[in-house]
This record gives sequence, structure tokens and C-alpha cells, in this order.
Amino acid sequence: MTRPPLPPLPTPLPAGVTDAHTHVASTHHHSGLAPTDALAMAASVGVTRVVDVGTDLASSAEAITLAETHPGVVACVALHPNDAARLATGLDEALADLATLAASSGRVRGIGETGLDHYRTTDAAGHARQRHSFAAHIDLAKRLGLALVIHDRDAHDDILAVLDAEGAPERVMMHCFSGDAGFARRCLDRGFWLSFPGTVTFKPNEPLREALDLTPSDRLLVETDAPYLTPVPFRGRANASYLLPHTVEFVAQRRGVDLTELCGALAANATAVFGSWGSDG
Repeated sequence: MTRPPLPPLPTPLPAGVTDAHTHVASTHHHSGLAPTDALAMAASVGVTRVVDVGTDLASSAEAITLAETHPGVVACVALHPNDAARLATGLDEALADLATLAASSGRVRGIGETGLDHYRTTDAAGHARQRHSFAAHIDLAKRLGLALVIHDRDAHDDILAVLDAEGAPERVMMHCFSGDAGFARRCLDRGFWLSFPGTVTFKPNEPLREALDLTPSDRLLVETDAPYLTPVPFRGRANASYLLPHTVEFVAQRRGVDLTELCGALAANATAVFGSWGSDG
């Protein structure tokens, strides 16, 4: 099957920013864009650092390998909630293997994406496995002193209930934030960072933009979640880290802030959550 052409490179940002959540291997599979090319294209428009996120043992190992060979990349490792829900047997063994993987490299800076998904997983047994896995990920993040990266789909109240019951780590990022201003306030009151993807540019999502409006500048992150959630004006096409400037520019306009100032804040926030990438960190 012939893939549609990739969107063109956007205007470069005036200062470097971080794609706080992307899936480099999945981007390759969806668009044919090789990881090295994807990173080079991103850097050419000011997306100088990325957080490559695993969703199972194999993709988590791939993220570590990429981070160990590219200084602009750090890794997160996890069993995605929907993957955990499908493991009717062997979930504890997979979680043990994940813990070993997480401790195997200093380039692992986060545990996630983990959390709850009530959209794709609807049965009670699957929900129970998700909660068990989520609790184990929370514990692992605290034991290793790493950030916790949350996947929350149609599960706002339950996400906070589990975090409150287990005790949240020091650094929690709400990946692909999807709530309204009220839920944003509940997360911010707990000290979490909110990460906004391309969906914030979609015309129907005014409640999400209201959440963006009240997020303090020191709790704000942006992400692609590539190859998904491509921002306007290329909604519906394959996403990649090099398209992040469209979201960054939208956020600057929405918040009425200087673009260079916003880029600096976004980079500083990513460092606060995930640590230094190296000499550029």
C-alpha cells in the first residue's frame, strides 16, 4: 500500500523545545520515516529533544536502544494499560521483566505510559488488570526515582483515585491531557505536569483549550504522541516530532505569550520532569 506523502517541514522554532511524548518506532511503521531521519527532521525545526515511549517490553527495549545511541533522546518504559488488560496470564512476570528493563540504563527517565483506559478496555477483569499494572508502575517509578507518565482515557476519576491511594511519585506527567478545566485544576493541585498534544488545535476541543489556559507556565508540556493526533493543518495524516512546532505556535497564540519565551519554558519543564539529556540538558 502506498503511504500518503508526509506533511512539509514547518517554520523552525526560534529556540529548542522537547517533544515530551512520542513513539519513534511506531512513527517509522506508520510513515516509513526512519528513526534517524525523524530525529534529524525534528532537530532542523527546533525540536531538539524527544521522549521516546515504550508500550510493551519490545518497544520499551527499542526506546532504550535509541536513547543510548542518540543524545537527543531519553526513554520511558511501560506496559500500556490495554496491553496489561489483555494479559490474562503472565502479567506479574511481564511486570517483573519491565522492572529489570527500567533499571538497565540511565537513559530511562520515566515509567509509562501507564494508567487506565476505559475506552478500549470495557470488561471488569480487564479493568482489574489495568489497576494492578498501574499500581505496580507507580511503585516502580517511586523505587527508581523516575517520572510517572500517565495514560488516561475516559478514566479521570479512577486515575486520581489510584494515584491518591498508592501515593504519587514526585514527578507525574499527564500525557495527552484530555480533560477540561475542572480536571486540570485537580491534577495541578496535586503538582502534576500537563502535556498537550495536537488535539488542542482541533476546533471542537474548547474545553481542552480552557484547561490549557489555566495551566501555569511551569507545569506545561507539549507532545506529538506521534504517529497519532497530528495537529491542524495536517489532522488525519501521519504525525512525527518535526510537526510539533504547529502545536507550539498554537499554544503561544492561545496564551498570548512570546514564542521564544514559551520555547524556553517548555524546554525547562521537560528537564524538570525527565532530567538532563546530556550536554544540552
